[in-house]
Amino acid sequence: MGRAGFGVAAGCAAATCAIAAVLVARRTAARARWRRAVALLREFEEGCATPPARLRQVVDAMVVEMHAGLASDGGSKLKMLLTFVDALPNGDEEGVYYAIDLGGTSFRVLRVEVGAGSENGNQKVEIHAIPEELMGTSEDLFNFVASTLKNFIEREDGKDEQKALGFTFSFPVRQNSVSSGSLIRWTKGFSVGDTVNDTVGTLALGHYYDEDTVAAVIIGDGTNACYVERTDAIIKCQGLLTNSGGMVVNMEWGNFWSSHLPRTPYDISLDDETQNRNDQGFEKMISAMYLGEIARLVLHRMAQESDVFGDDADSLSTPFILRYCHA
Repeated sequence: MGRAGFGVAAGCAAATCAIAAVLVARRTAARARWRRAVALLREFEEGCATPPARLRQVVDAMVVEMHAGLASDGGSKLKMLLTFVDALPNGDEEGVYYAIDLGGTSFRVLRVEVGAGSENGNQKVEIHAIPEELMGTSEDLFNFVASTLKNFIEREDGKDEQKALGFTFSFPVRQNSVSSGSLIRWTKGFSVGDTVNDTVGTLALGHYYDEDTVAAVIIGDGTNACYVERTDAIIKCQGLLTNSGGMVVNMEWGNFWSSHLPRTPYDISLDDETQNRNDQGFEKMISAMYLGEIARLVLHRMAQESDVFGDDADSLSTPFILRYCHA
């Protein structure tokens, strides 16, 4: 081989080695990035771990808060609100009923016919999004709900007569009776035919099909639980009498907190971003409204420390860009 041929061969070999070195370096860097990303995920998984021993601690802490909330108003993070519901459906009910189910971002209007040989009842449901401009004014909001309900009833049953109406509500209400109460987080009181928290409505539905049902849990936009309590255990209302000897208690457990809960740095960051900081801690850890943001915070840290998302990482810097429907 001549000098020229040797020089070309040596040049090609050098170029090949350089390219190989670059590829190896890139592959090594990529593996390092993925290792860091996996490590962050494992760290998050470990931070969320709830072994049986920890769960028992959480349960014990919640029981203590429940007793404190039943003993006095303001004595616990759990409000333990009286609902004045002392009887639940048992499956023998018949007739046509209308209902409003008002949630955080939408509401439903329903027409339900029970009995008449139908095990599940005949239902007609419409779901309506709540316009954003109505979320800050209670009068406009309830006018919108009432107008929508009126149109729904006229379409379903044009008769001009009084209708049986139930109202389930996804926000804390301090009730004065089964048909009236004051919104705890708003200043405006209200009164309708029958008012129950949405969790109480879920309990009523469960009891309609199974009389052994004594509790209900909601995990949706927010989270809550209710159950049937003995009236003699509700110390803050001594002398309370009911026909059944019990009453449904609305726990409002979204505000529950215990040091035994598996709070991660991402939960702390999310809490700092919200308007109700240091409030609704349990709800922020498990409900759909916040899960998208928890996921974003985890992915954003992965993007910062491992660069696994490349140029797309910038989009993860905007708080609450991942809504719960994506989670």
